[in-house]
Amino acid sequence: EQELVGGYHTEYSSMKFAMFFMAEYANMITAAALTVTLFFGGWDFPLINETMLGIWGTALSVLAFILKMGFFLFLFIWVRWTFPRFRYDQLMKLGWKVMLPTALFNIFVTAGYLTIKAVV
Repeated sequence: EQELVGGYHTEYSSMKFAMFFMAEYANMITAAALTVTLFFGGWDFPLINETMLGIWGTALSVLAFILKMGFFLFLFIWVRWTFPRFRYDQLMKLGWKVMLPTALFNIFVTAGYLTIKAVV
């Protein structure tokens, strides 16, 4: 019964458990970096032209990326601690019926905005 509650982590201890744990957090960092880069402007700081600031603009860009990534890491960890584990069918339903349409809608809205902005 304990093995069912703990998941696959109960079979591993010491270094094997540490590798699983580090891989999960590396996955979260990668997902946060990709989310920020693809959907939230990456290193772009809103309303400020970094090219006019020289080296400080570069530092501001890096800071903006790190802050956005930190926000998403906080969000991922907060959701992970708040909600129980999803079953596989619930995760598939969330991915296909919520996340994918939201991402596609975001891409089309952004493309439409950039097209209108280029025309005007």
